[in-house]
Amino acid sequence: MGIRGRASRLLSDRVDWRPRPLWGLLAAVLLLLLLTAIGLGLRGGGQVALSSAVLVYLVAVVIVAIVGGVWPGVAAAVASDALLNWFFIPPYRTLAVDDPDNLTTLVVYVLVAVTVSVLVNVAAGQRAAAERSGSRAQQLAEVDRLRTTILRAVGHDLRTPLTAIKTAASGLSSRDVRFSDEDRAELVDTVVESADRLGDLIENLLALSRLQAGVLSVELQPIGVDEVVAQAALGFDPARLHAQVPDDLPLVYADPGLLERVIANLVDNALRAAAGGDVSVLAEVHGDTVRVAVVDHGPGIAPADLDRVFAPFQRLGDRSAEGHLGLGLAIARGFTDAMNGRLVPSRTPGGGLTMTIDLPIAR
Repeated sequence: MGIRGRASRLLSDRVDWRPRPLWGLLAAVLLLLLLTAIGLGLRGGGQVALSSAVLVYLVAVVIVAIVGGVWPGVAAAVASDALLNWFFIPPYRTLAVDDPDNLTTLVVYVLVAVTVSVLVNVAAGQRAAAERSGSRAQQLAEVDRLRTTILRAVGHDLRTPLTAIKTAASGLSSRDVRFSDEDRAELVDTVVESADRLGDLIENLLALSRLQAGVLSVELQPIGVDEVVAQAALGFDPARLHAQVPDDLPLVYADPGLLERVIANLVDNALRAAAGGDVSVLAEVHGDTVRVAVVDHGPGIAPADLDRVFAPFQRLGDRSAEGHLGLGLAIARGFTDAMNGRLVPSRTPGGGLTMTIDLPIAR
């Protein structure tokens, strides 16, 4: 039975599911000891490959995360990474790693395992909440779709930057190939860009976890929208992003870090939706608020789907979102709500999507 099947069976049998950290830690100890003993026996006969050991340990981490929640899953990920290094990567019974490819494998494995623990816990929590609600059948079907989306995202969106990192790192560490300075710089850029993408994915997952747990730290203060927009725009192509934010707008009450993240997520989503087109950021006073609008002229979204764009892991068929888990808009809505603001989607005249943020003016 695959990972998805195990998760579905375990969760469907437990209407009152909740993480049980002690049981999760016990499961981690038993599973890791059992799998390590089996692996050592097979290794003695020359029948175990590192890739197989990695996948088997990853299944154990998922089971531990389902039973015990995030932290037991993270503990299992770190412990299994150490066991892989100690028993299955030469030189054996030491934490030293001679082959750079094996070092890359260990780093990639622990990152994926930790991320999977977070994702499985989010999906399990969503299902438990749905089982306690009124419209059980409909919501359970939606959560099953969510879990399928999560696992697909893990299998593709996280693997894509990890594969690029490993490929480039293997090339750089190869002694059989001589690269020109230009080729070497390109490989280094690939590692850096892929690591940034992976970091963004994990950062979004952690942000969603803080929102769902209700532990988001918010520090409201009077700030200038023009300064925040300018800061958020630094990471994007200025040839495609056009900010028209007057510098004489009244200050708003907001958290500067959260607002910057909201605008950056909206701009990133708009640029991908625009498929090479331009995106505008506009701002004006609207009653007792300052209204910020992120406007694209992409294909847009059907009116019936406007509210669905804020659901976590939701892309509404957007195939241009490679490397993105579909969390940007969900986080933008959550952060905006936390600042007592309002984020509303609407259709752009002539086609496209406009995201409008209303923030209270500081008095």
